[in-house]
Amino acid sequence: MFYAYILKLSNNEYYSGHTENLKNRLREHINGGVQATKPFLPLTLVNYSAFLTKYQAISIEKYLKSSSGKAFRNKRLI
Repeated sequence: MFYAYILKLSNNEYYSGHTENLKNRLREHINGGVQATKPFLPLTLVNYSAFLTKYQAISIEKYLKSSSGKAFRNKRLI
């Protein structure tokens, strides 16, 4: 399985990503091992979705980073 996920950062911004192992990736974020989120600890997992292919997870991640994806995220996912 592959996952697309949304984190809420300490500055009230959102971070979208994808991974094959959600538990390990979340641990990396929480422990400060990801440069993009390290300055914004603590963070919270607010949503994740599972997909059969990596392509699907990446596509959703890219969509969530677009302006229409951010509007969808704010209206439907968080």
